Amino acid sequence: MTDETTPIGSIHVSPRAIASIAYHAALQSYGVVGLTSKNLVDGITQVLVKDPTKGIEVKYDGQNINIDLYIMIEYGTRIKSVAASVSNTVRFHVEKALGMPVNEVNVHVQGLRISDPD
Repeated sequence: MTDETTPIGSIHVSPRAIASIAYHAALQSYGVVGLTSKNLVDGITQVLVKDPTKGIEVKYDGQNINIDLYIMIEYGTRIKSVAASVSNTVRFHVEKALGMPVNEVNVHVQGLRISDPD
């Protein structure tokens, strides 16, 4: 995916590695209770095969890194604030790890979860 050539060789970073960084950053964000699948077919696939990058899509066109996140948030939190926080956290962690700018981080809120029914 991302390629960099140095005097002693080249460095290649796969989209799956970037998705893994984004996954862990998203789960650390306040208000996020989990990541979900994009659609029903992906959801069924996730049941059969456990994937640590579920709910993350990374696209790289040679210039730009675009990340789509599909999250589930805690009921009672401000959706806009949680989405903005997740976007900023993921952007920061990916840029810090890669040393490359991220073009956009799109956060798709797939649902709400009530953790404490009291």
